[in-house]
Amino acid sequence: MPPLPAAAVLSFLKDTKGLLTWTTHDLARALNVSIKEAEQILPVMELQGYVKPSGSSRTEWLTTPAGEVVSASKPPHFSRATVEKALANLADRIQVFNKDVKSPFKATRAVAFGDFLSGRPQVQAADVGIELTRRRPEPNAILSASQQSLQRKLLQQLKAKTPLVNLRPYEEWMSRRSHRDLL
Repeated sequence: MPPLPAAAVLSFLKDTKGLLTWTTHDLARALNVSIKEAEQILPVMELQGYVKPSGSSRTEWLTTPAGEVVSASKPPHFSRATVEKALANLADRIQVFNKDVKSPFKATRAVAFGDFLSGRPQVQAADVGIELTRRRPEPNAILSASQQSLQRKLLQQLKAKTPLVNLRPYEEWMSRRSHRDLL
C-alpha cells in the first residue's frame, strides 16, 4: 500500500458525489499517485464497502452509499462560481488575519481542495486546510489545550459563517493531492 492517510482517500470519495462513475485514473490524478498505487488502494476501499466496480473490467468504479457516508459528502448544490468567490474572500480574510500583529498565530499555509477543482457546474463546499503557527515560536513547545481551542476559534472566525467552505487544520497530505494554494 502507498503511504497515504485514510483522510486523503476519503477526500477523493467526497469529490465523487454526484458522479455516476469514476476511473482508477481519476483516483490517481486527484491523489497525485501512480496508477499502480491507485490500483493498490482500490481493493482496500472495496473491501471496506466504500466503492464497487461499475462493470466487469474494474476500470470504472462507483462510490457506494457507505463511501458517501464515511467521506461526509453532500449533494453538490452550490455553483462553482459561488464557491470560487468564497475562496477568494477567504484568501482576503487570511491576508487581513496575518497582518494582525496582536494575534498569537498567523496562517502559514492554506490549501483548498474538493470537487470545485473538477470543473463541474454544481459542487459541494470547498475543503480548506489552514496551518496556523505561532508568531513568536517557542522551542520544543507543544500546543496546550487552550492554544488548540484558540486555534479552533480562529479557524471559525476565518470561516465567517459561510457554508461554502469547510475549514480544518492543515495536514501534509492536503498539499500532495490536487489542490489550490490560497496563500
